Amino acid sequence: MRGRLLLTWSDRGADTPPPNHHVTRARSDRGPILRLLEQPESKNRYASAIVFTTARGRRSANALATEMKEHVRDVEVRTIDVEDPSDHGALFERLAPVAAEIERTHDVERDVLLSAGTPQMQTIWVILVQAGLLSARMLQVVPPAFVPSMHPRAVKEVSFDVDGFPEIRALKSEVVRLRAEVRARRPLVAVSEPMRALVERIARVAPSPTSVLVHGETGSGKELVARAIHDASPRASGPFVAENCGSFAEGVLASELFGHEAGAFTGAKAQHRGLFEQAHGGTIFLDEIGETSLRVQTMLLRVLEDGTLRRVGGEKTIRVDVRVIAATHRDLTRMVAEGRFREDLYYRLRGVVLEVPPLRRRALDLPQLVDTFLREACAAQKRPRPTITTAAMQALSAHTWPGNVRELRAEVHQWVVFAGAEVDVRDLSPEVRAEAPKSSRRAPRVLRDDHALTLREAVERAELEAMRTALARCDGNLLRTAKALAIERNTLKRKLKAFGLYPRRA
Repeated sequence: MRGRLLLTWSDRGADTPPPNHHVTRARSDRGPILRLLEQPESKNRYASAIVFTTARGRRSANALATEMKEHVRDVEVRTIDVEDPSDHGALFERLAPVAAEIERTHDVERDVLLSAGTPQMQTIWVILVQAGLLSARMLQVVPPAFVPSMHPRAVKEVSFDVDGFPEIRALKSEVVRLRAEVRARRPLVAVSEPMRALVERIARVAPSPTSVLVHGETGSGKELVARAIHDASPRASGPFVAENCGSFAEGVLASELFGHEAGAFTGAKAQHRGLFEQAHGGTIFLDEIGETSLRVQTMLLRVLEDGTLRRVGGEKTIRVDVRVIAATHRDLTRMVAEGRFREDLYYRLRGVVLEVPPLRRRALDLPQLVDTFLREACAAQKRPRPTITTAAMQALSAHTWPGNVRELRAEVHQWVVFAGAEVDVRDLSPEVRAEAPKSSRRAPRVLRDDHALTLREAVERAELEAMRTALARCDGNLLRTAKALAIERNTLKRKLKAFGLYPRRA
């Protein structure tokens, strides 16, 4: 029983006076964590412990850790970035990666103490353990008031032995949903309302085996959506294979997708496994599906209907297990009516339809997208990161972005090559400068890094950074962001418009 790891939330609360409705703990009650460690059966049991806390409880948690070291040699305090300790989704999003890291790095037996923290924190421990994301024994400490002196054993092991309980099934379905939503967010910037709605739909469709049709303008990020679906699905450990169907002639595309046998056509010197075979057990993403010929569409329909294919020039039937995600910017319904796309294939592909919003409808995502592409470009070029003036951000916000996210990425990457330490309107592409509002060309440069800022510029810089941070923390919700900043919602909207960050209608 030696050398176990104890995982627990701090039981000392925030470093602020407790709300009036909280019951004050009796002086004799040292809290569930120390009560656990002081039990006779806990002596020399734990070699290490990790105490989790929020930023507002760090000081109290450190004091608790000092007391715990009388019983545990190594005590670590970890701050979890959660604003609301009663938010199940936020808690799961922060703790699931921590649980995975603990599984990888702590090859010891573990105990989780459920008695500390908010009820939501305790619930997330149960979800992580019951879903198999964290291998641990769950413990509960009964408060002294409920343990008679003749029965001092206050520690109980918590277990759910019957998988058929509705409560356990509900926990497992909840962890599937939460895990899908967390994984779906990873490759996507989703501050704006349209993107947040898309991420929620991705999280719902990802765990199911149904086919998905992704519709959106060129450059809007359809492949990233497909990858997010794959990463949040039970097939995440399998391959993700992507192909642009508009890049090949009919015969070449058939060979790429379904493979060919040696000698099937001139130049086919060896057998070739197609992309469907390579994607076995995973996901295949077929971009620009509207560019395929009727012959290729017929071959695709067979794979979707019975999971089998034949290589070009071959006679052997090959069974594949592949989830198909297709994408297009074309109107497939019109193509079906015109006889250019098979109706039966269309309905096979459109099990679920996801619409990717164009960049002009997701203005709140613009600062974070710019930040992401800047970091990417600077790392590739090994150059210091330039700052961006407010005028430049206003110009970016005013541009309609016909090339969508792909155009924005190219725009940002060229700054790293041609701009200096600061990106201003003059450094933008001609087509972006052409749409810049006149006022933006005279706006104060509140994003520069030099120290010659006027007081007004410094205030504007601080306001902009505060709003961007709050928007990201509140997932783009304006009402919650306004509350977090302690200002009126209309004031927030006015300030966002002034900085060119307020979303405009398409």
